[in-house]
Amino acid sequence: MAVSVALVIRYLQTGNGLFAANVSVIVKTVVLYTIMVTGAIWENVVFGQYLFAPAFFWEDVVSFGVIALHTAYIYGLVAHWAPRTLMVLALVAYATYAVNAVQFILKLRAARLQEQRAAQVTA
Repeated sequence: MAVSVALVIRYLQTGNGLFAANVSVIVKTVVLYTIMVTGAIWENVVFGQYLFAPAFFWEDVVSFGVIALHTAYIYGLVAHWAPRTLMVLALVAYATYAVNAVQFILKLRAARLQEQRAAQVTA
């Protein structure tokens, strides 16, 4: 994502590198779809449902927003939206993705802390 952000910002600042920026966003979108599918499979294995398990409800809600923004980018690319519009959309999508990543990191950190507390109680 960092490389793509740099390419998108480079295009917005200089007007150069549109092709590279577009390719980077497309690659990031494919990776995001892959993460979403594998995450849904994991959620099903762990919680018995593919999405919106209570433990990850809000993370999944934001993930769908991220997917929607990336999908809008792909649609806009195919529909020939203005490059600047696409690049700003990509940055909004990436900012939303960063929020989503922080959600997951905080959730995992809380789970580890809870695990440590439980281990101390039983020790």
